[in-house]
Amino acid sequence: MDERRECVAVDTAAMDWSPSPSGSVWRKRVHLVGPPEAGQVTSVVRYEPDSTFHPHDHPDGEEILVLDGVFSDEHGDWPAGTYLLNPEGFRHAPFSKDGCILFVKLRQFPGRERRHVVIETNNGDWQRDGIAGIYRQLLYQQDGFADVVSLERWQPHADPGIVTYDQGAEMFVLDGAFSDEDGTFRAGCWLRFPVVSQHRPRTTEGCTLYVKRGGLAYLQQATTSAS
Repeated sequence: MDERRECVAVDTAAMDWSPSPSGSVWRKRVHLVGPPEAGQVTSVVRYEPDSTFHPHDHPDGEEILVLDGVFSDEHGDWPAGTYLLNPEGFRHAPFSKDGCILFVKLRQFPGRERRHVVIETNNGDWQRDGIAGIYRQLLYQQDGFADVVSLERWQPHADPGIVTYDQGAEMFVLDGAFSDEDGTFRAGCWLRFPVVSQHRPRTTEGCTLYVKRGGLAYLQQATTSAS
């Protein structure tokens, strides 16, 4: 089954937490291809206070957006709002002193030429997106790679009309809510749109979104459904 051809929406707020091998780190998987502990995965991850994870490498890279609390490793302490892209060859032993919640993507960033990225998005630069009421903060874009990652902030009553995703897209709703012809998506909802798909999103209350365009090129084809 090629999941890249499917429109998918998952409300992680309605999912149960599943344990990881660490015993104090929990996750909610929305995309999994391959072995549970060594496959390509997109998850919401929760570290309990004083959680630790053994030192490990990141084949095909890792992307993290800290949603709540402080995430740490030997390279620093990363509070809520921090965006991290750890490329191939990166190694760390993550932990959290007081606990944290993360949005995490693993094995979806092939290429040792990718740069290491650390951005404090709370202090980031928001630019008008060319559409009234929508602002964008670029997090990652690099020559030679198809994926572009950004945050989008939609003010109340923003209505961009029909949006087309020429190279596909993924979204994660960070706060607020937006609606389209398929429903309403609130904080914690993850969505994936296939190549050349389109919808007509709009928001009444406003929302903030993580948006990744072009990343479907790096997704593997699934033979079984994610769990």
